[in-house]
Amino acid sequence: MTPGRLVVCPTPIGNLEDVTLRVLSALRDADVVACEDTRRTRVLLDRYGVDATLLSYHEHNERGRASELVARMTDGAVVALVSDAGMPLVSDPGFVLVQACVAAGLAVEVLPGPSAALAALVASALPADSWRFVGFLPRKATEATGVFASPETVVAFEAPGRVAASLRTLADIDPDRQVAVCRELTKLHEEVVRGTAADLAARYAEAAPRGEVVLVIAGAPADGPDADLETAVTALARLVEAGAKPRPAAGVVAGLTGYTANAVYRAWTTSRG
Repeated sequence: MTPGRLVVCPTPIGNLEDVTLRVLSALRDADVVACEDTRRTRVLLDRYGVDATLLSYHEHNERGRASELVARMTDGAVVALVSDAGMPLVSDPGFVLVQACVAAGLAVEVLPGPSAALAALVASALPADSWRFVGFLPRKATEATGVFASPETVVAFEAPGRVAASLRTLADIDPDRQVAVCRELTKLHEEVVRGTAADLAARYAEAAPRGEVVLVIAGAPADGPDADLETAVTALARLVEAGAKPRPAAGVVAGLTGYTANAVYRAWTTSRG
């Protein structure tokens, strides 16, 4: 590769021994390492005796930093980009910088390496021939339901405190849907719990998981509900406005759409704020 380029370097998602030899070589050779958190990246570099110049690059400064780094690369510098863990750009900063490099005609080299999404997908024992990564699950039940309607296996990040609520939303739609809750992957307390949406929703309602969590959800069956949940919620809202009591009306809407009454009622409650 010629000088004046960006090297995207994935870093370990937990176990520091998962860093690749190519990534270590790229970090040693770079003129500057752009990193999400300089303190966290320094731990990795110190572990392997890498002496590098670090520059912060995160979601709050990436537009300004991108311009600065592109100028350096235009002058011939090699910039290595890392995030706190895993592949930059995948639910992490870096998209603005890669776009800027491409627009400026600069080379972008991407090195392979650790990925929480891929590790969880394989560990889930769910179909991996066709899958969809959605980043963090939407907080609104109606939006999450749209994700759960995907016919492909879904891989999503989730905050520990929201795992039970997200699984309950799924269980209201399809209690038997297979799910894997992958926690602290590659770390000391790694855990993969597999089961139905209903069973896991009950489990984590009692005690939220700790650490970083990836959810892997089986694809929706072909014979799912006839209407999306947002439409069902709209129908329930209109019935309530016309004077109907919410709970009985939710049962009526459920019978017409294929969703459970609990799913429709819960989503309607959430939509009201």
